[in-house]
Amino acid sequence: MTVQTQAQAQTKTGAQAQTPPRRRVLVAMSGGVDSSVAAARAVEAGHDVVGVHLALSTAPGALRTGSRGCCSREDADDARRVADVLGIPFYVWDFAAEFQDEVIDEFVAAYAAGQTPNPCLTCNEKIKFAALAERAVALGFDALATGHYARLADGQLRRAVDADKDQSYVLAVLDREQLGRAMFPIGDTAKPEIRAEASRRGLLTADKPESHDICFIPTGDTRAFLGARIGVRPGAVVEAGTGRQLAEHDGVHGFTVGQRKGLGIAGPAADGSPRYVTAIDPDTGTVTVGGAADLDVHSIVAGKAVWSSGTAPEGPVECVVQVRAHGGLAPAVATPIDGPDGPGIEIVLGAPLRGVARGQAAVLYLPDAGRGDLVLGSGRIVATGPAVPAAPGTWGSHT
Repeated sequence: MTVQTQAQAQTKTGAQAQTPPRRRVLVAMSGGVDSSVAAARAVEAGHDVVGVHLALSTAPGALRTGSRGCCSREDADDARRVADVLGIPFYVWDFAAEFQDEVIDEFVAAYAAGQTPNPCLTCNEKIKFAALAERAVALGFDALATGHYARLADGQLRRAVDADKDQSYVLAVLDREQLGRAMFPIGDTAKPEIRAEASRRGLLTADKPESHDICFIPTGDTRAFLGARIGVRPGAVVEAGTGRQLAEHDGVHGFTVGQRKGLGIAGPAADGSPRYVTAIDPDTGTVTVGGAADLDVHSIVAGKAVWSSGTAPEGPVECVVQVRAHGGLAPAVATPIDGPDGPGIEIVLGAPLRGVARGQAAVLYLPDAGRGDLVLGSGRIVATGPAVPAAPGTWGSHT
């Protein structure tokens, strides 16, 4: 064999060695542009791809129509048409009962308990990457692909290239096993490029509007949705610091920490700033309001800890914490602790955060500008503190 022929053979062998193995991939197709391109890329990568749309409504007649969100009949039809263009099998699977129990009912119960849940996070944890993924594995699929904006590298979850669309926050609840079955084909691309790619591929979802609503609240009126399910549970609105009653309300489910509008109170707080909800006590039905400074949080305790590596750090770790899907970032030191309900995390903030509510997720990141910030772990916020706790691992030092 000549040197040139040998080099060509080595190049060919190297290329073959770098070709990713063909996998059976189930793609969750919402009917939007992101999951459409995710499916197209999975096909282009040579995988054996099947598309599936999740039917999540227990009342088919109540499925919303038009472009307001996901889970409508039009969305299922759009997903099917995209699958036809890609030449892949397509199915609609009914997860309505699971969605009602695990997402909607939990959402209502959390608000009734004075918390502020994130239903997208719960859906990822309980439906997409649990119930759906388990069915996929049972049917012989190797991976579940979605149109989420996030990246996976060596089984580790990282932020997406498009910082404005990054969805690693609502995926941080996934454990190592779930991440091992996941694929996020569009996480390395910005949203405008995804739309342009969809257009080049002739996908009808290229210009489809995005949804910004909670998918099971078609009107966008969360307070009315909750009120219809929880009813009237009157309580007092009191002033922070003095405890003076300022007004009455119909239920704590109508409020969230950091809320400014809809308080039914005239005039500013004692410090002259606008009034905000600073605390919610579901046991007494008391909603406390105060000034902007009363919202400052310096420490957080989170329960239901999930560590992306599968193992908790041995001690405190410097990181960045995010407490909302978009925004709410601060440098922090996070320490694994044993809480009353299992593994938890105590987080001491390097700078105060405002409007941190129980029920939200606290997601920990290790900054990495080159490859995307690495998700270290996450937990559900169970308590916050106005000052640094006296000793690590003390749940009682928070409110």
